[in-house]
Amino acid sequence: MTTSSEFTSQDIATLANRLDRPIVLVGLMGVGKSTVGQRLASLLGMDFVDSDDAIEEAAHLSIAEIFEEFGEPYFRAGERRVIARLLEDRRGVVATGGGAFMDEETRALILRSALAVWLDCDIETLVARTARRETRPLLKTGDPHAILSRLHRERSPAYAQAPIRIETGNYPHHQTAMKILEAIDAWM
Repeated sequence: MTTSSEFTSQDIATLANRLDRPIVLVGLMGVGKSTVGQRLASLLGMDFVDSDDAIEEAAHLSIAEIFEEFGEPYFRAGERRVIARLLEDRRGVVATGGGAFMDEETRALILRSALAVWLDCDIETLVARTARRETRPLLKTGDPHAILSRLHRERSPAYAQAPIRIETGNYPHHQTAMKILEAIDAWM
């Protein structure tokens, strides 16, 4: 398999059959983990799950409510349990919250049990994407550009532990998903 224009549906099916672990997308908020993850799972014929959605379903509370009522350590412990349960299925695509991979135990679990793919993006694109949603509590406390720049600086060393890194940029989701498939094929 070479370029995405030559990456056929048969090539994708062959790659899907070779995968022996789930694909976990990590990266900052707004980088496209959920939207690209859905497209990637569809291409591979696999299930997709957003770990934040699974956490909210299990807790019957929103992420913001869990943080407010119980605090971040409680949330991170629950997040780790939910991600561990999702990874037990051994197949599919999982999009994680931006902070999940920052937790040392969760990161170790993902690196041991899945194929982590770091989706990265320039700050200006992140600012534009995150401005479209009002559900970003971390961005309500100040200048989004400054906050996202700081988070990118702080979190990049942990995200860089993922064996695959993909720049998402302003590409169509399908193109980004194809770039991920090519990178996974090369990694395997």
